[in-house]
Amino acid sequence: MITVRAFRAPDDPEACLRFYNGHLRLLEIYFGIAKITSGSADWMQHENSIVIIVEDETRTKTYGGARVQLADGVLPLPIETAIGKYDPKVYASIKQGSAEICAMWNSKEVAGMGIGSQVLARAGVVLAAQLPIDNFHVLCAPITTRIGKRVGFVIDESLGDKGTFFYPKDDFIATAMVINDVNTLEHADPKERELIYDLREHLIQTKIEVGPKGSYEVNYNLEITDYQYSKVKR
Repeated sequence: MITVRAFRAPDDPEACLRFYNGHLRLLEIYFGIAKITSGSADWMQHENSIVIIVEDETRTKTYGGARVQLADGVLPLPIETAIGKYDPKVYASIKQGSAEICAMWNSKEVAGMGIGSQVLARAGVVLAAQLPIDNFHVLCAPITTRIGKRVGFVIDESLGDKGTFFYPKDDFIATAMVINDVNTLEHADPKERELIYDLREHLIQTKIEVGPKGSYEVNYNLEITDYQYSKVKR
């Protein structure tokens, strides 16, 4: 059984630390990147940081995760820090009601199951309906751009070179993407939209997911309880 749950970062410091260490280890081992904007630890005690974590049933082993970071004028979104020096227009597109799904990763143990390619991306978009979000941003590697498109993101061609940047290194390409219709998801794949709507209506459920390596059972708990947005201070 794999568990996918969401929570405010300050509510579970131990899980945040497991998430952070797993993400950092993955960046260093597979990509040779010691530091990346979404790999900062500043979010751990931040009220407007929502964590999605993939664990075993005992909640002691972490298989992956992602973050939804809400713009609040206190902690910059990773996309601002990452590409702001290349294209300052990104700052104008981030305002109250903006958020970013970032730091998405999965461990080698679950590679090929679809955790990073479908479960986490879908869960992030599911959460958008519970939060005060008008537009949802993501900075994708080439391999994850198609995943973003499937769940409703479109390339933000107003930024960079028609949405692309050399980031985090000169031989890596990143693509800025955005959802401007977080409720209707007009650009999402119809089948994916149906799955997202089902999870939005049933935030706590157990279902069978099918990935490249076969099917597996997932226990979802995507309900954010007692969330109070800290108002923008810009």
